[in-house]
Amino acid sequence: MPFYLEGFWLQAGLFAMSAAVGAIGLNLLTGATGQLSMGHAFFLAVGAYCYVHLSAEPEDGLGGLGGLGLPTPLAAVLAVLAAGVAGGVFSPIAGRLKGAYLGIATLALIFLGQHVLFNATPVTGGYNGRPVPPMELFGFVFADSPALVVARVPFGALERLWFLGLAVLVCAAVFARGVLAGRPGRAMNTIRDHEIAAGVMGVPVARYRAGVFVLSSMYGGLAGVLLALAFQRTVPEYFGILLSLDYLAMIVIGGLGSVAGAVAGAVFVSMLPQLLTRYGDSLPLVAEPGSGGISPAEAARILYGAAVVAVVLFLPGGLLGLAGRLRPRLARRTSPARRTSPVRRTSPAGPADPDPDPDPDRRAVPAAETGRAGKPEKSGKTSLNLSPDD
Repeated sequence: MPFYLEGFWLQAGLFAMSAAVGAIGLNLLTGATGQLSMGHAFFLAVGAYCYVHLSAEPEDGLGGLGGLGLPTPLAAVLAVLAAGVAGGVFSPIAGRLKGAYLGIATLALIFLGQHVLFNATPVTGGYNGRPVPPMELFGFVFADSPALVVARVPFGALERLWFLGLAVLVCAAVFARGVLAGRPGRAMNTIRDHEIAAGVMGVPVARYRAGVFVLSSMYGGLAGVLLALAFQRTVPEYFGILLSLDYLAMIVIGGLGSVAGAVAGAVFVSMLPQLLTRYGDSLPLVAEPGSGGISPAEAARILYGAAVVAVVLFLPGGLLGLAGRLRPRLARRTSPARRTSPVRRTSPAGPADPDPDPDPDRRAVPAAETGRAGKPEKSGKTSLNLSPDD
């Protein structure tokens, strides 16, 4: 795709990839384990800002901003681990709470994170945010410079990041599918379906809940790193409660408990606002931002809010369940017509025998082999035909 698509579609694809990584992590927690989380945006912020601070050069800081100047791959790994540590700090609460109680508790992380991001100016840059250092891997820089031309196509930052984001998404999806297909996945599904039964069967419920929360937090941190590289600037306002609601919409629309469903829902929710922004002038109900009408972002939330309601009412399996229903129908339409069996002709005297070729096992039994009720005797048993006098 980077060889044919323009910059808008490449950037939209990068946003979709980063959203898909975060949605996979949230689906492990909410879809597979049944733990509601409203604070997923907090862990994205931890991953994004930790990467920026760890990889930024101290002497190149703008307005007093600095960093540790670590290599960018190491900074990315440490940022993901930092998000996991943040999830581990909260994991004792996650291991003991469930349902709406856990959702309210994780909602507090959003307000705490927003307060820190807006006020820790030397690290986060405050309201204005701070620029993101480009990723440099084995001497290859994921930026517009130095110039790179492949098959007469100039490869800038978006083209290079496309392949990096795709590789990260594939690895994250394969790892999550391995978790769900193995013993941990069965334990998670058992906890989701019946917690008491899981405890009786020997599943450590609290430990699994805490572990899945840490794993989901690390997925969120990885998504935050990708999002920072795609945006090329981190802004605290973006990592708010609306982002957490977007992630909940992704996993519900795509399909709970499924890696492919999380990816499909992430593509739907992340691409819709950008498409409405690009083609809003040709849509009747969408106005330009600041004109007083419905902005593209508001229209997008209305549309996928309606999609959430429709999925809950009519498609419990989400977009993945809809695809599973449509696949057999499309297969039947594209498959060759089945051969029809020949129709038996009726004789002039009357209709044909309904069973002209009976099953050889259903043959008539001689009367000598039957008992009083006219039923055949079963092999291996002796039948005694006794009169009432006997």
